[in-house]
Amino acid sequence: MTTIAAGVEGSNPLLNISIFGVFVIITLVIVFRASRNSKTASDYYAAGRAFTGPQNGIAISGDYLSAASFLGIAGAIAIYGYDGFLYSIGFLVAWLVALLLVAELLRNTGKFTMGDVLAFRMKQRPVRAAAATSTMVVSFFYLLAQMAGAGGLVALLLGIEGKTGQSLVIVIVGVIMIAYVLIGGMKGTTWVQIIKAALLIVGALVMTLWVLGKYGFNFSSLLQGAVDKAGKTGEALLGPGKQYGATGTSKLDFFSLGIALVLGTAGLPHVLMRFYTVPTARDARRSVVWAIVLIGVFYLFTLVLGYGAGALVGPDKIKAAPGGANSAAPLLALELGGPVLLGLIAAVAFATILAVVAGLTITASASFAHDVYASVIKKGKATPGSEVKVARITALVIGAVAILGGILANGQNVAFLVALAFAVAASANLPTILYSLFWKRFNTQGALWSIYGGLAITIILIVFSPAVSGKPIDAKTGKSASMIQGVDFHWFPLDNPGLVSIPIAFFLGWLGTVLSKEHNAKKYAEMEVRSLTGAGAEKAVSH
Repeated sequence: MTTIAAGVEGSNPLLNISIFGVFVIITLVIVFRASRNSKTASDYYAAGRAFTGPQNGIAISGDYLSAASFLGIAGAIAIYGYDGFLYSIGFLVAWLVALLLVAELLRNTGKFTMGDVLAFRMKQRPVRAAAATSTMVVSFFYLLAQMAGAGGLVALLLGIEGKTGQSLVIVIVGVIMIAYVLIGGMKGTTWVQIIKAALLIVGALVMTLWVLGKYGFNFSSLLQGAVDKAGKTGEALLGPGKQYGATGTSKLDFFSLGIALVLGTAGLPHVLMRFYTVPTARDARRSVVWAIVLIGVFYLFTLVLGYGAGALVGPDKIKAAPGGANSAAPLLALELGGPVLLGLIAAVAFATILAVVAGLTITASASFAHDVYASVIKKGKATPGSEVKVARITALVIGAVAILGGILANGQNVAFLVALAFAVAASANLPTILYSLFWKRFNTQGALWSIYGGLAITIILIVFSPAVSGKPIDAKTGKSASMIQGVDFHWFPLDNPGLVSIPIAFFLGWLGTVLSKEHNAKKYAEMEVRSLTGAGAEKAVSH
């Protein structure tokens, strides 16, 4: 047996990395085989619209069940109990907003990207540039979370204590992710998502049954075990307030987090882009139904996994591990099945991170190539081949930026980092999408004010929030929970800006619209028919 850093014993680093290596080799082979049929822009961006509803639903769940869902939420529940499970509730309820308001309408209206939808009835170039900017910023924040998860997980598995070693791991994960995107495009990435979703749900099911079996399949006994293990503060795990109830500000922070989670999904570009990989609107609806079922079941598993980690491992041991709260699920696997189960679950977590970052990267690169290069720079005259080439170059750049950001964010709770991405998506994208689909008067100026205004206010509030600087140093770990240690330049009191930034973005979209006389009723009527019927969606290109 090998002793892992920070007192985590019983893991076998060679076994862990071998299992992960097998997964990477198998998926790279699948990606390479899928790439042989990826010739056109439609193949690269939308997988040739060749996936069925159930296949795409599984892939969507693979895209959505990120490192935040598996590592971050399990850790949050283990340490904070009820308050941690609210992440699961928020992520799941958000799907109802996506299903009821945007999924089918977006699939019918656009062709490849969110920019197709927003630019349909407005001035092409400025709106597409704004949509691409927003897509890349949201993707960057989401990528931060996945890369941070990768660093923490490998620190736990291989006993890498130093920041330099963990940074090297983040670089390796980034390189593999770029390879998926460059070789396979959307088709290869989708197959990786499907495989990863199946592995993640099966792995979580096995661990859930194992944990419940230890307590006689009595959930109350499991909760009591978590309470007993936590000591004096154990009772607080069963009710609200352990994380967000100490002060009035923390209660506001929880409300802000909830709004960002519930509204953010409908504005996440990498989730929205998945609706373009199916041939019909009916398949888009079936995709979402499958995704909701799989995601809902998985989030029920997180409740057992989180409290199970709290009961069997203990919150103190989880906090002291190299990955902090993100280590709860791997530590639980080690406790249950020793190094073999830890190696398998770690490989699933790696698969989760790789698949999600690949999906994010292809979305961001497609948005730049399709909306900025083809529509703004080339004014709609770019060849499909050159567009795909630019998308691949962009993927390299985005991958490099994501690696640098992941090194900076290493050690943060990934569920929290994803919540920041949701706040940006809900502020910059959702108001513009909803106004475009449902408000006849909406125009170009309103879209630009909403996107750029929402982006600016959200990023400013995040930079000057306690999430980035100013949180007190924890006596046990010797670290601050803020992203940047040892400094304090925060003036905004909330960790998540959604409570302020989302209403402001909706207001800016309204104000920009009413202050401009531009209005195209004919285009809105055409868009309304298309969004409800899907007629002509394949022609949703520059006009």
